[in-house]
Amino acid sequence: MRTGQSSARPLCLSHCGLSARNISTTTDYPEFKDLEEIKTHDDLYKFSINKPEVFWSRLARSRLTWSKDFTHVMKGDFLQEKMEWFTGGTLNASVNCIDRHLKTHGDKVALIWERDEPGTHSVYTYRKLSEMVGKIGNLLLKSGVKPGDRVAIYLPKSPTAVATMLACARIGAIHSVVFAGFSPDALAGRINDAQAETVVTANQAVRGGKLIELKKMVDSAVTRCPCVKRVLVYNRTEAKVPMGKLDIDMTKATLGESTNCPVVQRASEDTLFMLYTSGSTGSPKGITHTTAGYLLYSNVTFKHVFDYRDGEKFGCVADIGWITGHSYVLYGPLSNGGTTLLFESSPVYPNAGRYWEMVERLKLDHIYLAPTSLRLLLKSGDEYVKKYDRSSLRKLGCVGEPLNHEAWEWYYNVVGERRCDIIDTWWQTETGGVCISPRPSEIGAEIIPGMPMRAMPGIKLGLYDSEGKEVKGETGEGALCICQPWPGMARTIYNDHDRFLKTYLKPVP
Repeated sequence: MRTGQSSARPLCLSHCGLSARNISTTTDYPEFKDLEEIKTHDDLYKFSINKPEVFWSRLARSRLTWSKDFTHVMKGDFLQEKMEWFTGGTLNASVNCIDRHLKTHGDKVALIWERDEPGTHSVYTYRKLSEMVGKIGNLLLKSGVKPGDRVAIYLPKSPTAVATMLACARIGAIHSVVFAGFSPDALAGRINDAQAETVVTANQAVRGGKLIELKKMVDSAVTRCPCVKRVLVYNRTEAKVPMGKLDIDMTKATLGESTNCPVVQRASEDTLFMLYTSGSTGSPKGITHTTAGYLLYSNVTFKHVFDYRDGEKFGCVADIGWITGHSYVLYGPLSNGGTTLLFESSPVYPNAGRYWEMVERLKLDHIYLAPTSLRLLLKSGDEYVKKYDRSSLRKLGCVGEPLNHEAWEWYYNVVGERRCDIIDTWWQTETGGVCISPRPSEIGAEIIPGMPMRAMPGIKLGLYDSEGKEVKGETGEGALCICQPWPGMARTIYNDHDRFLKTYLKPVP
């Protein structure tokens, strides 16, 4: 048994002993079967808006493993400019994503690493991932990383990157993942803003058949970062790179570490991670997400937006440097005990059939990608798609900028052969997870091309004009606003709460 596991037992589920009455919604919510007032998805949605504390508390106690139960569901609101969820409770994200699955699903595949080299992949079980997390966690502790410290991660999309994120969560450190395509200047700015003492990188990255000199870029960045005390270097390739006095060979150092790493229990509102978003103006914003609220929201939205079923293989191709990679490559799938894809390559390497060859070889049940990729692949023609068997696919997801009608039709008709729901999602770094999506919904509800359509349960939407007045009626123009707090929302901008308030809460009262 891993250290700390025994205290992190699931609390009694709120839906224990309920009758088998099902709610008419695309993915079942067993937590609400005892409530006669909830019969349809619309009933469930209204309940989530009118009784948010009951809605979210039932889900939190059912879906997450707590070391200590929370005493309050929600404190504060938008007018008070401070929101807290599940206060009094303690838990650990790595326990929720790994430890609790080990007893019954230790040999289940957690990660499928689709390497850059065409036609090659590796699988990592929950047990193997647990061992990696333990070793990296112990290395971080031995190197001087403490709870609350920020750790900058500048890694290619790999099992080591996922294990490093979860190792940070395990020991109570805050990970700040920087997309491993950003320049040394951009990296340095994010390291300095976070005052990160630790950087984790690789000797090189490989993408589209090309080598990217990550260590060289980190060396350049660190010369401008007096806060950095150590740089851990993972060897993605066999190439030797110069190692300085701050550098630690992570691959070699973890060999001697124990796989048992102590768990640091975190308060619900403790920061799990920060992620920089450029925004349209100004310096990058270090958006911070909390342990309990974010973890619950990514767990619930993953399950219900995509109707994820046990045993399926979920293929989100986003990089871990973006919020999509955090929520729907790592925390959403793994907290549900799912099997998730790590796609290291490019959609057009070695040709425009890369995704579809991968779907055939790995038998993916879901693929979740961006409209830019779809439009690029659409231009390459249908032959690259039809060359491969895509019959394993059940849902086709999309995230990013709006999905135009032509790309939607091609995705539905050609890729999905007119049998897969298109899950066109709207959300952003600040929301933590999907806020608008065609699913969940009533069973068989219409999906309209190019429209995310439906607010997630717990998400109350409104349209407001420049004077802060709600726009009513069938037509109108204004700012799309989320009108009440939800657990997955960002809490602040790191070291600049005033900017957070001015950006997100002040424009519309």
